[in-house]
Amino acid sequence: METGKTIAIVGLNASGKTQYIERLRRQLASDRVRYIAFCDSYGVATDRAYYLQLRWNQHDIDEETPTVGSKLEQVFLQTGKDTTERRIYQQRLYHMFAMEKELDKYLILLSSGELRKYQLVKHLLSHPSILILDNPFIGLDVASRILLRDLLATLVREEHLTVYLLLSKPEDIPSYTDEIIYMTSEDSFSAEPQGISIESKKLLLNLPPSAHTSKSKEIIRMNDVCIRYGKRQILNNLNWVINEGEHWSLSGPNGCGKSTLLSLISADNPQAYACDISLFGNQRGSGETIWEIKSRIGYVSPEMHRSYQRNLPSLQVVASGIKDSIGLYVRPNATEREKCLWWMRLFGIEDLASRSFMEISSGEQRMVLLARAFVKDPELLILDEPMHGLDLHRQKLVKDIIETFCKRPHKTLIFVTHYLGELPSCIDHHLTLSKTQ
Repeated sequence: METGKTIAIVGLNASGKTQYIERLRRQLASDRVRYIAFCDSYGVATDRAYYLQLRWNQHDIDEETPTVGSKLEQVFLQTGKDTTERRIYQQRLYHMFAMEKELDKYLILLSSGELRKYQLVKHLLSHPSILILDNPFIGLDVASRILLRDLLATLVREEHLTVYLLLSKPEDIPSYTDEIIYMTSEDSFSAEPQGISIESKKLLLNLPPSAHTSKSKEIIRMNDVCIRYGKRQILNNLNWVINEGEHWSLSGPNGCGKSTLLSLISADNPQAYACDISLFGNQRGSGETIWEIKSRIGYVSPEMHRSYQRNLPSLQVVASGIKDSIGLYVRPNATEREKCLWWMRLFGIEDLASRSFMEISSGEQRMVLLARAFVKDPELLILDEPMHGLDLHRQKLVKDIIETFCKRPHKTLIFVTHYLGELPSCIDHHLTLSKTQ
């Protein structure tokens, strides 16, 4: 192993990339090796137990809640001497990752992209000699992806850092990579994705109408919505109307409030009751329960992925979408089980039904959570970065399923991604947010 090299380890989901790196880490057995896995973008960033609504609950914020700056300062002092040289390096990292304005932000309020940048800076503060990054570019907006590529190149050159990149997509391989290790054959890795079969498309299109069909043609209405956490204005006077059958893309840089906005719709954010919001023709706070709202929505997000930390069969995770439960799992009856298996077959993951969710790859986990979002044939699909960590073959399959699903009547979609190539062709409306501060 030479210093100052960039090695890409590439392959399809579940091809063995993570197992390969685990063996490498055991062989190296050095405190100068830092490993950031895919799950670290959702992993525990605080000492508190994580639950889905944690990000949105202000009552969980107190004087002991850590900020980005306080946590990074703690890491800085724990990993080396407090020297002028290290302070310069610390400030350089903050500047290169554009984190100066985020240092006073509470960790639990970080978006998935911001959390990814935080994890990277935290590990770089210890001056590792070997840095292993599992899908480092997912969850980052375009500017942050370019910045990270440039930063890694600089660190390799100036700090003689050896970087291993575990990647699922050819487009993420940096141009300065010294060596590429294929965990699947190069031909299969770069082969044209096939997507959904004609027969599966017909089956999906011919599903019976879903139980819920809104009496109102207006699915969502937001009037002058404002969301603030402490001194931070997240959303400011936002007006948005979504009508039945519309398919929206929601975009904007990391930290602009996309996930916060979606949490108002999915009934996960208590601030929704203080806002002028109507869902499915009903004013929020007029008597409907959050479960009545959730019963009409299929939802997947980085926060949701982060919430699933239970060692359960994957089929039970899919079945939890029928009951809209996270943390409370009920065994599905025979009819529900067959429905779950039908959607798992459609997503090509039926073989994972009895396997533990925590023991499958992160890409497979994401496919299981996607099947969970579709299993009740929802009226409204909210897909927040649904293709995180998926290889191109699975991305094509997921796009085909979404496009086919949205051809059916009364289906409405909100889709979030930082990659334009991930947008399904059915998108017909666009909303772009910008940072308020």
